[in-house]
Amino acid sequence: MKLPVIKHLVEFIAQNDQDYVLETIETLEALTEVPSLKDEELDVIGELISNMYGAIEVDKLIKAGADRKEALNSFMQRVLGSIDKS
Repeated sequence: MKLPVIKHLVEFIAQNDQDYVLETIETLEALTEVPSLKDEELDVIGELISNMYGAIEVDKLIKAGADRKEALNSFMQRVLGSIDKS
């Protein structure tokens, strides 16, 4: 996950609507079923999907009352914490 991408997507959600991101995730997930995709291409699609889900989670934290910076930091700490446990 890349924090700058998540920040940009959170801003996009704030200016538009979360539904755009959810529909894009669905589209990308459908693309992963194309049998001719290479592993590198699947990795890129997976990274995009991860960043979009991350932005949706941060948006939920913001809507629950956290300020933007706090929500981003909290989310990234959760991600890093789950990586450390692996």
